[in-house]
Amino acid sequence: MIIPNYNTAEHLVRCLDSLRAQRGAPPLRVHVVDNASSDDSVERVRQGYPEVRLYTSAYNGGFAYGVNLALRPLLAGGLTDSDYVLLLNSDTELPPEALAGLVSFMESHPEAGAVGPKLVMGDGRMDLACRRSFPTPEVAFYRLCGLSYLFPRSPRFGRYNLTYLDPDQTAEVDALSGAFMLVRASAAARVGPLDEAFFFYGEDLDWAYRIKALGYKVYYYPGVQVRHWKRAASRKQPRQSLRHFYQAMRIFHRKHLAPRYPWAVNRLIELGISLREGLALLVQTFQRQEDRR
Repeated sequence: MIIPNYNTAEHLVRCLDSLRAQRGAPPLRVHVVDNASSDDSVERVRQGYPEVRLYTSAYNGGFAYGVNLALRPLLAGGLTDSDYVLLLNSDTELPPEALAGLVSFMESHPEAGAVGPKLVMGDGRMDLACRRSFPTPEVAFYRLCGLSYLFPRSPRFGRYNLTYLDPDQTAEVDALSGAFMLVRASAAARVGPLDEAFFFYGEDLDWAYRIKALGYKVYYYPGVQVRHWKRAASRKQPRQSLRHFYQAMRIFHRKHLAPRYPWAVNRLIELGISLREGLALLVQTFQRQEDRR
């Protein structure tokens, strides 16, 4: 498994402790990639977790860059067909049977290229990003104009986060969250590394898209629930994180969807992304001003 980290030392050690407590799982090879943290993440891993393979980067190249530092050597010869690759955020905590349950699911679903659990945030709410549809122009339009928020139970308007589905029902989906994404080694070997054009956000959508393009299925499996203390790293730079989010939308659209649509449609989509980004940045600015008061 590969855990990228950036200044989340407290979360990281809790994540590693939860991995040590796993029961019934196959042997674990844990790789932590530190993206030039300024906290004591590296020291705490070195001193407290000698079983972890630690990679340290001289600069923060983003989520995909960090994952690939560990993933590329594995794809070059460190995996067998019976192995799995797990992308895991440092701000997650796993219950003791999590990995055994998800590996069992994959073993009983040979058509699956990837699976993800139900992610539950610190306040008890479901992290909606743990099961998604691809942001086609129609799906993206419903999200950008707010219809997905107004009508979350609609099979038409609620497709981006699949909010019309029972959160406790297993479902085949388009994409999962990179916070916890278990991928069959054969699928990872065929699809290759993450696309580093995505700095932060979107790389999980892109990887799932390429996995499904190879004929594999992607599943959401709520039989396992994992705690996700969301945005532990991104909240330290909220404005920059927002920009990365909307830039990821542009990159994904241009890479996978734009060739299918007329020029005018693509221009409208780009305009919609930019308008929504501007609005989100404006709202964030007012919120910060209120917080300072």
